[in-house]
Amino acid sequence: MDNRKILIDTSIVIEYVRKQNKAKTILYKLYKSYDELFISSVTVFEIFVGVNQDNVNLINQLFDGFEIISFDLKLAKISSQIYKELKSQNKMIEFRDIFISATAIGNSLSVATLNTKDFERISNLEILKNI
Repeated sequence: MDNRKILIDTSIVIEYVRKQNKAKTILYKLYKSYDELFISSVTVFEIFVGVNQDNVNLINQLFDGFEIISFDLKLAKISSQIYKELKSQNKMIEFRDIFISATAIGNSLSVATLNTKDFERISNLEILKNI
């Protein structure tokens, strides 16, 4: 059996934090379906920038269950390629989404996101559909 792995986008984490019934969240379903859950250090940044202080403990506990992938030189190079491609096609997206996409591509992971509209602009990025 293959080791099933997935990169979790910020939007999935936000949905989990906001919903009262955690068992009905996409993150919970992914947790039950995948062997390993990964997040980008960029997602950690985004979450802590916007987190309500009441949710800090929940976020810290949640992040303990993920493998966090650091943004490094390899991912910076992939990000620059994505940026150039999007810019040449006049399809730019938020830099942080470029960085998260590069994290997925650079680590051969699919990405789970609620923001498919922006992520679909990136070639070579596998997006988990029908979550």
